[in-house]
Amino acid sequence: MNSKPQLNRYFSTCPRGLEQLLADELHEVGARSVKITDGGVSFDGDWGVCYAANLNSRIATRILWLVGRGKYLNEEDLFNAAYKMNWPQWFDVKNDFMVKVTGVKCPLKSLEFATLKIKDAVCDKFRLAVGSRPYIDTKTPAVRIHAYLTVDEYQFYLDTSGAALYQRGNRGASIEAPLRENLAAGILKLTGWHVGQPLLDPMCGSGTFLLEAAMVALDMAPGIKRSFGFERLKTFESDTWKKMKIQALGLVKKVSFQKIYGSDMDLRSIRVTRQNLEAAGLLEAVQLSHVDMVDVVPPAGAGVMVANPPYGVRIGEDEALAALYPKMGEVLKRKFSGWNAYFLTNDMRMPKLMRLAPTRRTPLFNGPLECRLFEIKMVSGSNRKESSHKGIQNG
Repeated sequence: MNSKPQLNRYFSTCPRGLEQLLADELHEVGARSVKITDGGVSFDGDWGVCYAANLNSRIATRILWLVGRGKYLNEEDLFNAAYKMNWPQWFDVKNDFMVKVTGVKCPLKSLEFATLKIKDAVCDKFRLAVGSRPYIDTKTPAVRIHAYLTVDEYQFYLDTSGAALYQRGNRGASIEAPLRENLAAGILKLTGWHVGQPLLDPMCGSGTFLLEAAMVALDMAPGIKRSFGFERLKTFESDTWKKMKIQALGLVKKVSFQKIYGSDMDLRSIRVTRQNLEAAGLLEAVQLSHVDMVDVVPPAGAGVMVANPPYGVRIGEDEALAALYPKMGEVLKRKFSGWNAYFLTNDMRMPKLMRLAPTRRTPLFNGPLECRLFEIKMVSGSNRKESSHKGIQNG
């Protein structure tokens, strides 16, 4: 008898710009043959690796299990390919499902028609095997089938995550245009912030950076409070999962203040953040205050400031931002010597208008919006662009 566990092939999606950080996380949970591509990472592993990635990855959006691949010319080929596959061995007819098709350089006229053909094939296969077909649910399906089409190749995946992994089960309320949790977690890693170091978000919105930082500080696995798609599959190893979950729960530290600070000029944002922290059981880890960015006081002599300032998209007035940035720059120069500041924005004028020179510009995507994470290291003395000898440390 072969004692070696069978390795599956997976593909994990993530926000564009964070692929390397995701690959690092996957290595940590024992993934093999890790390969980075645009917008995600492919890897091999047994079911334990798949469960650990879903539970522990702060960066991944979904973890998809590759169940079939081949060549195609038209929709009929896709129907036949999907029909040949033994779907009833992977999930029960009582589980409703959905099919999502994405294409890159795909020659088909309609991805919707391709989706329909694959759906029909899955249903027909179930009818043949068990005499009835599963229902379709496009909102909250028990099982998600993903088809990825290139010029001439199809790949079929079963989604092991279920709801997107950035849905931690923490954030009940949000203000408009909240930052996705996995993008916030990736930005925190890019800042180099470490547990015990003061962290300040002076424009905390609905508190995403604060929630993610508190979970890191308390060793709380991001998926500890939610369920996953793999639990609905017939391949589910409940003992493996139970042990992993117990172990993860045992690592969580008792909630205490973690030198994480949040503030916002909007009282509603502070209320929403407090509500979200409370729902997550993390309120004691964070100190909140209702204060404008221009009046904010550094909570320590040095630390990391991270913020997702309002975009022109959200605020609707470029002029308002153009007036805000110089004030933000003055606050940093006057009060935050010794701090490293990080701003995620799609407004490329920001550092120039703040009259500060960034030491790093990291391209990131907030959904479809191309942004930059600007790093501005505030050193003692002058930090203006024109300063020659005391300017900015290179980072």
